Amino acid sequence: MIYEGSVFRPPSEARSLIIQVTIGCRHNQCTFCSMYKDKVFRVRGREEIRQDLEEMSQYYGREPLRIFLADGDALTLDTGLLLEILSWIHELFPLCQRVTAYGTAGDVLKKSPEDLSTLKEAGLAMVYLGAESGDDHILRHVRKGLCAEDMIRASEMLKKAGILLSLTLISGLGGRARLREHALLSADLVTRIKPDYLGFLTLMLAKGSVMKEEVNSGAMELLLPGEVLTEQKLFLSHVDAEGTIFRANHASNYVNLRGVLNRDIPAMIKQIEQAEMMEAYKPEGWRGL
Repeated sequence: MIYEGSVFRPPSEARSLIIQVTIGCRHNQCTFCSMYKDKVFRVRGREEIRQDLEEMSQYYGREPLRIFLADGDALTLDTGLLLEILSWIHELFPLCQRVTAYGTAGDVLKKSPEDLSTLKEAGLAMVYLGAESGDDHILRHVRKGLCAEDMIRASEMLKKAGILLSLTLISGLGGRARLREHALLSADLVTRIKPDYLGFLTLMLAKGSVMKEEVNSGAMELLLPGEVLTEQKLFLSHVDAEGTIFRANHASNYVNLRGVLNRDIPAMIKQIEQAEMMEAYKPEGWRGL
């Protein structure tokens, strides 16, 4: 099996078998993202996907493993094809523990409740949804193509179908100008959704991205490490999502945080305050590792 271009996956899928069912991202317009700029979006042919699964089953078919469906928005596939892929997985990998995928709120909203329930029954265990922010001003600015209400509606559909939801936000996405709005409206978004998992990344901009050019021109000011922690502390002080598993321990984060909302919020805020007092931030050179 040969992967096409760079392959990205959530941190929690580090030990998963990654199968590309799409190449690139259908939307591919977000100004902060450079992940799929080197690819032209396409849905892979069913025979290509089947061939990859058969090849990998020769190595892992009898091992207990997890499978992650890439690239950026696997749920854009027709429900019939997704069901066929899930059927192949359970045929070829009888000990498969779970199947997960990236999705967008737009992908989810195009599915019917019956589609999602059928996908759950066929073995789709969890979807990673990039919300990025709860601030519609920021979402328009970064050309997300979706609003906070879209995220909420899509999340509700996934939860009703019994599919676990891992939501992602990006610290610093609104820059200095929208620090407070980003924190508070994101806290409101998470409070309304109450995802099973919540991941907080911290903004990193690749050369050539639209937002990088905004920063270079002075149109946007990035947050300093201490300001990122101020934003995260503001978020944690206002969110109410009892039981959500929270992780801000991605390579991009200046301080690694992990806990369960709301139980561990005081401890995480204390950890932030200690880091602020000591200016104990992850060095810039380590954030891309």
